[in-house]
Amino acid sequence: MANASTDLFARRRERFFDRVKEGVAILFATPEQHLSWDGEYRYRPDPDLFYLTGFGEPETVAVLDAGARAFFLFVRPRDRERETWTGRRAGTKGAVKVHGADAAWDVAELEKKLPELIRGSSSLHYAFGIDEKRDLLVASILGRFRREARNPQRGPVAVNDVTDVIHELRLRKEPEEIALMERAAAIAAAAHDEARAIARPGRMEYEVEAAIGAHFRREGASGPSYETIVASGPNATTLHYVENDRKIEEGDLVLVDAGCEVDGYASDITRTFPASGRFAPEQEAIYRVVLAAQHAAIAKVRPGGPFQDVHDAAVEVLVDGLLELGLLSGKRKKVIEKGIFTRFYMHRTSHWLGMDVHDRGRYHDAKGEWRLLEPGMVLTVEPGLYIRPDEKKVPSAFLGIGVRIEDDVLVTAEGHRVLTSAAPKSVEAMCAHGEKRAVRPAKAAPKAARPR
Repeated sequence: MANASTDLFARRRERFFDRVKEGVAILFATPEQHLSWDGEYRYRPDPDLFYLTGFGEPETVAVLDAGARAFFLFVRPRDRERETWTGRRAGTKGAVKVHGADAAWDVAELEKKLPELIRGSSSLHYAFGIDEKRDLLVASILGRFRREARNPQRGPVAVNDVTDVIHELRLRKEPEEIALMERAAAIAAAAHDEARAIARPGRMEYEVEAAIGAHFRREGASGPSYETIVASGPNATTLHYVENDRKIEEGDLVLVDAGCEVDGYASDITRTFPASGRFAPEQEAIYRVVLAAQHAAIAKVRPGGPFQDVHDAAVEVLVDGLLELGLLSGKRKKVIEKGIFTRFYMHRTSHWLGMDVHDRGRYHDAKGEWRLLEPGMVLTVEPGLYIRPDEKKVPSAFLGIGVRIEDDVLVTAEGHRVLTSAAPKSVEAMCAHGEKRAVRPAKAAPKAARPR
């Protein structure tokens, strides 16, 4: 992972210290994950630790002292033999000189030195419940302080969840972060264009996935920001389908959900298109309903607007479309109140986006109300409709149709900006790859709903 300027991380730490005001925070790196007996997956730094330090090596522990406004690192030591196998390490000197730590020690000294770093503080900022081994270490240190009754420094008497503060900071993106997300969005948008060009009948889904992954790496992304979905035909009705092992057939819709990661920041785009270059009437009708729902939902992304408004706007248009197409019956209000529409739309419309594809940060305020959107927040807008092949009481021509359209949207002071606008989504654009193929004209599409 490329390193941003030391000043950027120093500014973040200052904001963190301002928020917590006093106490000591402890952050542990994500453990390495084994791929096989003697091999690991490519390491991805813990986003919280990296956000505040810019240090991305395994086994790292960061200690941030708000009272002293200082931070310390415990890191892997330099080791010529190990570095020959697995790459260079910063070591303690690099942690100080390159990453700006006030002091750094070998991670083997953690149990010895950590108690003295936190003893003088009345509060500890640490997230219990994530890793049992780390919890036991922290708990044993706190227990030791309680037993040392004669020591005037009793150690922390309060423990606060450090992730609440960090995730609130991460929720509002800085210009440097937005630039990285714009880059990730541009790479992913181009990859979707490439996918649409090759996803024709006779191709395997995994061939399309391979082309997307190759484009990500060719353009400098570290890889996918989540498992790429290439779902053709009925597979598109499975929300998190990742097998990608079916042959694309004539008449299929192909749903591609693919985003990449650039310097730790994610993009997340979904497009759905006809493999043959021409929608069947029922496919086009469903697509137009979903597209209209997305337009209505994006229009609700603005400062001061409740997060929930984005979802509600999408649901209203989707329900109108389902009623108009005869896939549901009744009145809009009742269909929504009773959740009848979840038969075809079972997920929410948005999630935060940033260092994680489902980025951290609460969706409600302290009173339990949906939080209001603020400039700098980035969220996805991704309505969809999924009519499973075994669905009952549905005209057969609609069975097996799955459509989702997803974009990444930045909240701005004036309203919003779609970061993924380079990825087209109009009906015409979704068919453009098939313009040169000899396809008989389709029948007129059933009438679809429009936003009200």
